[in-house]
Amino acid sequence: MTVQEGQPPHSPPSVPPPSDKPAQQPWRTEGIPSGPAAKRGSGWMRWALWPVGYLILFAMFTYQDRMSGPEAVSYTEFKSQVASKNVKEVFARGDTIQGALKKAAPLPDQQDRTYDKFTTERPTFATDDLLAELIGGEATVRAKPLVQERGVLTNLLFSIGPLLLLFGFYFWMFRRQQRAMGGGILGGRARKPVDPETVRVTFADVAGIDEVEAEINEVVDFLRQPEKYRRLGARAPKGVLLTGAPGTGKTLLARATAGEADVPFFSASASEFIEMIVGVGASRVRELFAEARKVAPAIIFIDEIDTIGRTRGANAFGGHDEREQTLNQILTEMDGFSGTEGVIVLAATNRPDVLDPALLRPGRFDRTIVVHPPDRKGRADILAVHTRKVPLAKDVSLDELAASTPGTTGADLANLVNEAALLAARRGETEVFQHDLMDALEKVQLGTARNVVIPENERRRTAYHEAGHALLGMLLPGADPVRKVSIIPRGRTLGVTLSTPEADRYGYDANYLRGRIIGALGGMAAEHEVFAVVTTGSESDLEVVSRIARSMVGRWGMSERVGRLSVLPADGDPRMAGVSDSMLSTVDEEVRRITDECFAEARRLLKDNRDKLDAIVAELMIHETLDEAEVYAAAGFSRPVVGGNVKASAAARGTGSL
Repeated sequence: MTVQEGQPPHSPPSVPPPSDKPAQQPWRTEGIPSGPAAKRGSGWMRWALWPVGYLILFAMFTYQDRMSGPEAVSYTEFKSQVASKNVKEVFARGDTIQGALKKAAPLPDQQDRTYDKFTTERPTFATDDLLAELIGGEATVRAKPLVQERGVLTNLLFSIGPLLLLFGFYFWMFRRQQRAMGGGILGGRARKPVDPETVRVTFADVAGIDEVEAEINEVVDFLRQPEKYRRLGARAPKGVLLTGAPGTGKTLLARATAGEADVPFFSASASEFIEMIVGVGASRVRELFAEARKVAPAIIFIDEIDTIGRTRGANAFGGHDEREQTLNQILTEMDGFSGTEGVIVLAATNRPDVLDPALLRPGRFDRTIVVHPPDRKGRADILAVHTRKVPLAKDVSLDELAASTPGTTGADLANLVNEAALLAARRGETEVFQHDLMDALEKVQLGTARNVVIPENERRRTAYHEAGHALLGMLLPGADPVRKVSIIPRGRTLGVTLSTPEADRYGYDANYLRGRIIGALGGMAAEHEVFAVVTTGSESDLEVVSRIARSMVGRWGMSERVGRLSVLPADGDPRMAGVSDSMLSTVDEEVRRITDECFAEARRLLKDNRDKLDAIVAELMIHETLDEAEVYAAAGFSRPVVGGNVKASAAARGTGSL
């Protein structure tokens, strides 16, 4: 498997396609728990009081009924009342007897208390003629159980209590779901804007994208000093759209704006406007903009705006759904601004290609700012920001680390620094050393090493596979230098070869791309040359080869048969773009031709340099991992120089055309 850093995968240099707290309204304060997030504990306590209160009421009414119910007396006391002919009526169920007296009688053991209703148990061994005695005393005898009468409140509680509990439970679940989905139609007024004192991010925390920071700062400065611009006839842009790959710092810029601006700042996620109930999203948009106008000048930030800003009419089932209504309301609100309202909308997205054209026209989002991954200097600045609170050893060179991470974003670098700190802590170190950072980079780029016992023949085959990649990387003119080769299993692979460019690349010519294909086929070519049979280890290599070759033919006009045409869209079915079946067949034939030519060239180079291939394999079988200096030394080459390749003779490189 080969790992290339900072190289073209699917497309030419462009923005690649993808990748709460509101209780009542989606806009909220950054960094401060609010709404249900702040009241979650009290919400649980409030709902926990429902069953507790129900149990208390049940116990109270039950105790009241028992206090006014029949008195439990002994069978002897009962017989005494029967003998006195003081029993008015009895209700019998088995051996249980309940009844009433003609007049109240004192309790035998509590003479200060009397009773007129009683209950008792007739012993099973009793042989007296109780029925005759009761009839003789003119008592009414019934042979059906006495149903204890409950009070009115108790009966009412037993009747509607379960329904109330069930209703309360469903209402609680409904409100909980509404909070999870960004509030509900039961929501109240909008919240206050972000408090700048609580936002711990400023422009000092933003690095590597100075030109973008300057444009955002200009917008903030306009709101701070509007007269400075108005006297020259300038007006503030109504909207600023931040686009770029994930992790480049779009949301971080918005948070820094909230921390720096001296004007109210409202923050919302586009997905929080959408609700199952039609019309709720539009209502939330109206209220958000109304609140911003009240405190103008102000800034509204909408993150991931492609959630609601997609091109209208793209619904497969037709109709006018909630998302489109919400988008229409945003368009109306932005169009309704006057030149002096002083409300600016910031929005961020990874997918500017799917946004509705009406959203991007001047007068709505007047300014589109593309946030690119940082260059080498920008990466060094970002690393300096992320290592401010990390104790670094004296041997740490952030510039060297920045040179080893082309194509990475700010989020990638932040993760790299964190991994290095974790690794240093695991090793018991008091500082983060350069080797910690490089080991963390290796872990991020290549994956975590697996402790797997590999049979010797498999290790040898893997060594030839990786040596094939590495040797072609050294032989091909203009190829990226080989940084590391390893046959230690990592992630899903049994071995890796890492190549990174000396400097950032922003464009790629046909020769370089063909060299990428030849290098990716080096593992399969080495297996074919040495073992005369290939394995499944080339799966990921073939994916890279197919992707580059198809883009060369169908998107970048690098095939004479297809011509200077773009017939393979970056997304979607090419047939939907009007491409004929015959053209697609031609594309397939050209892709096959390019890959076959590159595979033949890879086999030829490895065959001509078999001694160097075997030398690299021998070192890999001993050391398992070779760094840049070791792998070049094993092949008998000098290390590459900036802007060139290895100092090898033309005969050693081979004379094949790329």
